[in-house]
Amino acid sequence: MRYELIIFDWDGTLMDSVSKIVACMQVAAQEAEWGELDVAAIRDIIGLGLPEAIATLCPGIGPAQAERLRQRYAHQFVHGNTTPMPFFNGVEAHVARLREREQQRLAVATGKSRRGLDRVFTETGSGGWFHASRAADETRSKPHPQMLNELLLELDVPVERAVMVGDTEYDLEMARAIGMDRVAVTYGVHTPARLAASQPKWVAHNVEDLFGWLHG
Repeated sequence: MRYELIIFDWDGTLMDSVSKIVACMQVAAQEAEWGELDVAAIRDIIGLGLPEAIATLCPGIGPAQAERLRQRYAHQFVHGNTTPMPFFNGVEAHVARLREREQQRLAVATGKSRRGLDRVFTETGSGGWFHASRAADETRSKPHPQMLNELLLELDVPVERAVMVGDTEYDLEMARAIGMDRVAVTYGVHTPARLAASQPKWVAHNVEDLFGWLHG
């Protein structure tokens, strides 16, 4: 067992949800009368908490308009947009295999809200896969490492026995800030070159590559 605790990002790492996030954010910006948002810019902020993402995407936006955009995004994501969000092929089987290890601990650290994460846990039946989770609105947004520190404390695992897995520099940089090993996946949103700057322990180009390495 390489690590006692494996912490996964969600969107773009376990779940193929990037297309839906982009589409919902584009519509929400129009509905909030901000205007058109660039697809690349939206992809770039995936992983941040929603308030931080909006502030980055919409420099100078006022509090009322930002709240309107947030509300319209939430509505689109839950009720308006029907883009499917499957797990990447093989994720379910590989996580189940990790769960078979008696001492293995699994967690999620995500830019989603707690409400959003709990919703997807319920819809997919995946909540029972994980021993703990942290969402951006109950701690500090990535790349601040607070959510990782809280998971380590809750599960009583030293940092050297844990690894963070993610598809963005936000995932990798919050791990690097506390000396935690990190694994980059290149099938999400940030480029391999951008991920490499965070000095990951391993770079996985697909799900089989990722879990093959995690299984040891």
